[in-house]
Amino acid sequence: MSFFVENWTLIAVAVVSGGMLLWPVLRSGALNPTDAVQLINREKAVVVDVCSPEEYAAGHVAGAKNVPLADLESRLPAVVKNKALPVILVCASGVRSKRAVAVARKLGYEKAQSLSGGLAAWRGASLPVEKA
Repeated sequence: MSFFVENWTLIAVAVVSGGMLLWPVLRSGALNPTDAVQLINREKAVVVDVCSPEEYAAGHVAGAKNVPLADLESRLPAVVKNKALPVILVCASGVRSKRAVAVARKLGYEKAQSLSGGLAAWRGASLPVEKA
């Protein structure tokens, strides 16, 4: 017990550091494929694929709408008119969709989230993929 009393500042620094390391993970807004399916089924989430048209044609989440990342700011409001609906952003690996979440939230889509691991994780979970 005396260790904790004598080293309370070190313990406080360790706890604060751990919290700071966890904050981006908790704040990232990333979904695993199972959570994404539940969000689609329960809350009618809209899936938006931010890949290029060529990547989208090669394979995409069933029912996803294609809005390339470069066009997201100008085209998302036309594709998803209701900003209260959850929006799941998907790309091949999850990197571009994380950037897309920031763009969508800037446009007022507070329920925008990224599919963690992207289409690769979706396929890994044996979920349906369509080809254009």
